[in-house]
Amino acid sequence: MADKIKVKNPLVEMDGDEMTRIIWQLIKGKLILPFLEIDLKYYDLGIGHRDETDDRVTVDAADAIKEYGIGVKCATITPNAARVKEYNLKQQWKSPNGTIRSLLDGTVFRKPIIIGNIPPAVHSWKKPIIIGRHAYGDIYKNVECLVEGPGSAELVFTPADGGEKKVIRIHDFKGRGVLMGMHNTEKSIRSFAQSCINYALGERIDLWFGAKDTISKQYHGFFRDIFAEEVEKVKERFEQAEIQYRYLLIDDAVAQVMKSEGGMLWACMNYDGDVMSDMVASGFGSLGLMTSVLVSPDGKYEYEAAHGTVMRHYYEHLKGNPTSTNSIASIFAWTGALAKRGELDGTPEVVRFAHTLEDTVIKTVEGGVMTKDLMLIAKPPVAHYARTEEFIDTVAERLKQAL
Repeated sequence: MADKIKVKNPLVEMDGDEMTRIIWQLIKGKLILPFLEIDLKYYDLGIGHRDETDDRVTVDAADAIKEYGIGVKCATITPNAARVKEYNLKQQWKSPNGTIRSLLDGTVFRKPIIIGNIPPAVHSWKKPIIIGRHAYGDIYKNVECLVEGPGSAELVFTPADGGEKKVIRIHDFKGRGVLMGMHNTEKSIRSFAQSCINYALGERIDLWFGAKDTISKQYHGFFRDIFAEEVEKVKERFEQAEIQYRYLLIDDAVAQVMKSEGGMLWACMNYDGDVMSDMVASGFGSLGLMTSVLVSPDGKYEYEAAHGTVMRHYYEHLKGNPTSTNSIASIFAWTGALAKRGELDGTPEVVRFAHTLEDTVIKTVEGGVMTKDLMLIAKPPVAHYARTEEFIDTVAERLKQAL
């Protein structure tokens, strides 16, 4: 093999948890470091180290992405009460993804990986459906409380300039109930709209946005109006790119997506994006075939797999049992970050390497070598599945030949 390809500028690497942490080391050791001369700025976002540093390491990783421009992240645990007990944690630390999204003011774009012998469950889907998820506010930054008995609930806003308070009655409770307060900001919504517009223009694909402004005339209507304002600013660029913007009610958007052939960016509010990205991933085959990139308004990028830490496989791994864990989305996190690094650095050889690795992965699956989750949905069927390390080893051998 020829000399290693030099990556001009550093890449921020964020390690993770459980089975994806095992896969991460295999990918780095067999598919990245043997072929690239690269400066990796390493941050351990495993739950143990986050706990030791009081989650400061997550903030440091986000700051590093701001400095170097591009990061690649392994899947991580967001602990609930059971995880706090399992890992003896100080507290239920926040989602690292949520923290990084907030610090970068970014929008998450999730795109399925299309493989010829993994047909979509939705037969009309022929092109990728990309989900753009707003990454701030709504129920993810809500405040809530249980109501223990009769009483009145009010929404109160006190202007900082001493102006008149706004007091709006929410509900008169006759007994027990529950309350939630949500918010969003114009700055965050506008950044979201701008990021989605830039992504749609860059990919030359139609942009859809769905909300429920018929019911939420002010909250959802605020999103609708800001999107319309931002799209109006680039109307001529959309015409030149021969793409369109569509605003739909969210239920209409869901119905039309199911009947479409795909090929659009579907911008979603925070909760909708959380749910619909999993639906789209499952519809295209598997969460193991879904990429995720966080894009900030000032052009910082963080790539990761869209799935979690694959806890069940990790427990089998700890018992010494063989696993067949799909590593494709994690591999594509690395290739996405490397392709963008090469693009920004002006090093086409790095971009070529990333695309060659992606092509090798796809051809490996199309050639019949795949993990168990894909074997169960492959057409035509295959008789055997590859174990976790076996799949990565096969890709590594074919990558050497391709290069």
